[in-house]
Amino acid sequence: MTIRLRGIRIPLDHSMTQLRKAAAKHLNIKETEIVSCKPSKRAVDARRQTVQYTYTLDLNLAGDMERDRRILDLPGVVVPKEQVCAEVVPGSQELHQSPLIVGSGPAGLFCALYLARRGYSPVVIERGPDMDRRIKAVEGFWQGGPLDPAANAQYGEGGAGTFSDGKLTTRSGDERIDMVLQTFVDYGANEEILYVKKPHVGTNIIRQAVKRIRQEIIALGGEIYFDACLTDINVNQGRLKSIIINNEIDLPVSLLVLATGNSARDVYSLLYRRQVQLSPKAFALGVRVEHPQEVIDRQQYGNFAGHPSLGAADYHLTYQDRASGRALYTFCMCPGGYVIAAASQAGGIVTNGMSYDTRDSGIANSALVVTVNPADWHNTTLGGIELQERLEQKAFAMGGGDYRAPAQLLQDFLQQKATLSLEGSLASYQPGVVAANFWELFDPEISGVMQQGIREWGHRMPVFLHPHAVLTGVETRTSAPVRMERDEYMCSSLENLYPCGEGSGYAGGIVSSAVDGIKVAQRIINTYGQPINLLQINHHGVTSARDLECK
Repeated sequence: MTIRLRGIRIPLDHSMTQLRKAAAKHLNIKETEIVSCKPSKRAVDARRQTVQYTYTLDLNLAGDMERDRRILDLPGVVVPKEQVCAEVVPGSQELHQSPLIVGSGPAGLFCALYLARRGYSPVVIERGPDMDRRIKAVEGFWQGGPLDPAANAQYGEGGAGTFSDGKLTTRSGDERIDMVLQTFVDYGANEEILYVKKPHVGTNIIRQAVKRIRQEIIALGGEIYFDACLTDINVNQGRLKSIIINNEIDLPVSLLVLATGNSARDVYSLLYRRQVQLSPKAFALGVRVEHPQEVIDRQQYGNFAGHPSLGAADYHLTYQDRASGRALYTFCMCPGGYVIAAASQAGGIVTNGMSYDTRDSGIANSALVVTVNPADWHNTTLGGIELQERLEQKAFAMGGGDYRAPAQLLQDFLQQKATLSLEGSLASYQPGVVAANFWELFDPEISGVMQQGIREWGHRMPVFLHPHAVLTGVETRTSAPVRMERDEYMCSSLENLYPCGEGSGYAGGIVSSAVDGIKVAQRIINTYGQPINLLQINHHGVTSARDLECK
């Protein structure tokens, strides 16, 4: 019999043998009756003085009908429902050319991977460079070099998730999540991500996995091209006929998956000009806040802070402002990480959080953001983008115009006074920070909600008001400010255009974007047979990933 056993509490220092013993004791059976024991979920239980793990276990028990009936009546015991993935049956419509995917972030890559594994020979085009060239460009920018509009923390192989904390959490219960997590495990991530409550892999593991996914797509007959930017589309009678790459290459299209991420503002503008149906969407904006990681660890784990099994602690805080109707919340919290320069356009400051798998920087950072909605920009389709750009440009000016970011001590922000010096502060942002006053950056209502919320959090979590806590801004790319409308078949107002991932406005984060990419791939397979003709791009200025494989 296979059962799922919930609520097994066990010390942080434990072995699988001890876990089996605890399960046998709970069920009042012999250990030898447990044929197999596999973790299904694991979470940290810090609600008591003793911090422990709480496990959900999948157990396979040796046959004994009378014992089985008794066990099924015990608290915490259920028979797990077998997840049956819907069969994906190829459709009958002819597909004249390979499926074309724009964007190599999680949505584009997992869409391509799924299609490639089923013989559909997808072609991926990416405006930015391959991983190695991209890392070199981004790290050069952080050290004070020029911003490359095509190779930055937003654009290039792997998308924005490449330079992130590598969180693999999602509130969705979608069956496809298992495929996403297993793929990361297959390509270098620790197997624990399959069952821990808050899985993460770190930027270094993400980079490794992305390159290996690329290699598999190519090995299965797919094509990937870098330095290939979508610059226009040709539409005829409600269908996409071709796309223009780099303003000169005209590429015929049978179907196009648009997985460009939430920072591809030129793509939003292009679709708007070509009358593809878009709608404005709420998002959130604000700053990054940094604390000493050790104070967060002590707040969450008490005397167990620093235990090697626990790692760096995280937190999540929310506040609802009744007067304005706005919410303040922490987002994309990065334990033991860094605040990074994530601009993709000249003359703007954008911040984000990043960490390596070890999360050992000694600094905790999180976005601290306030909700904004289309009413704030009179419901105009691209008004949210315009708001983002205004704040990014203003932050650029406040930082001195050389990509240093404005920053302010949290205590000074609460007192509405400018920070005079950041010498010796926690601020980890590179290429550097400039002392500023965020009350001069944001609308007074936004700043007021931030101020009230932080004070409220100080009552609930006193260390949040730590005297060394520092704010760095501006954080604007929390989610897409525009939604690309799509129907039940996942098509846009153009019948062969499939918006996908975070940029479409239907996903947020690495896992949900990857899942959305798989959904779109399944819809394509349900509709079309395998492609009749394979697309290849041979033109100066476009880099084939096959050439990279040969080096």
